[in-house]
Amino acid sequence: MKLILGSASPRRRDLLAQIHVVPDDIRPADIDEDPRKDELPRPYAARVAREKARAVEAAADEIVLCADTTVALGRRILGKPADRDEAERFLRLLSGRRHRVITAVAVRRGERLWEREVVSAVRMKRLSQPEIDAYLDSGDWQGKAGGYGIQGPAGALIPWISGSFTGIVGLPLAETAALLQAAGYPVYGERE
Repeated sequence: MKLILGSASPRRRDLLAQIHVVPDDIRPADIDEDPRKDELPRPYAARVAREKARAVEAAADEIVLCADTTVALGRRILGKPADRDEAERFLRLLSGRRHRVITAVAVRRGERLWEREVVSAVRMKRLSQPEIDAYLDSGDWQGKAGGYGIQGPAGALIPWISGSFTGIVGLPLAETAALLQAAGYPVYGERE
């Protein structure tokens, strides 16, 4: 039984390694991740993870694991910033406020799909202009929902979270392990 990770994210590979899961292959899904009109953050994340899982080509005995992480400020979806200016706008919006980080996980084996969304609350400290500039200069914002990654330099900007740290990083491990097990992947035992 092979595990296919439908993501090019090195963070997701690193998180899986923490529970001794190494994908047999990496096949990033190529789908349109633009939110639909009036789509709310949690249904959006779930839809994108599900569409990624269905888009990855896999044999009937291969298990596909996909996820989507979305930062939500109220009903607003803050995706991956297109450029430094958008990353700065996101940081200004999040500065001194609580927001939600939603990571949806989808596991597919054949036609069967197992899904779960994990919602965590995060508070970012009030940011000064020098802090914003220094973080933007680091480049760490690139490719990260909401324009920051808690596991890197932005960790110093986050004094409080409630929920799943690994979910905020991009793959909630407890929930992912349970989904993999439900699909028949032996997370805590010997693998073929």
